[in-house]
Amino acid sequence: MAVRDKNITTLQTFGDKCWVVAWTGLTHSTTDSGDPFEMPGAADRSLQVTGTFGSGGTLTFEGSNDGTNWATLTDPQGNGLAVQAAKIEAVLELTRYVRPRITAGDGTTSLTATMLVRRPL
Repeated sequence: MAVRDKNITTLQTFGDKCWVVAWTGLTHSTTDSGDPFEMPGAADRSLQVTGTFGSGGTLTFEGSNDGTNWATLTDPQGNGLAVQAAKIEAVLELTRYVRPRITAGDGTTSLTATMLVRRPL
């Protein structure tokens, strides 16, 4: 499994401090995961998944409080964040670490996970 680096951009808007965290080039050929992102103080989180899903391509968004044991996070309706088509979803749970992980797909699967996190000032 390859661990893909994250790219972090800081935004300052409307009195809140926000970050955009992006993991690119997540492929099934190596069952990639993203380098974990730590920010337990974030008030809001949303996840956008884009790219080529291929046959059965799935990006699972996971959280952990110890950095070792990972579980699938959910949207506000309680649905697991196992994304199989381009979309944006809110992330319900607040965990110490988050990461995207490719859990299914084929040789054409190549996805980008982009997360927006907001922390009130």
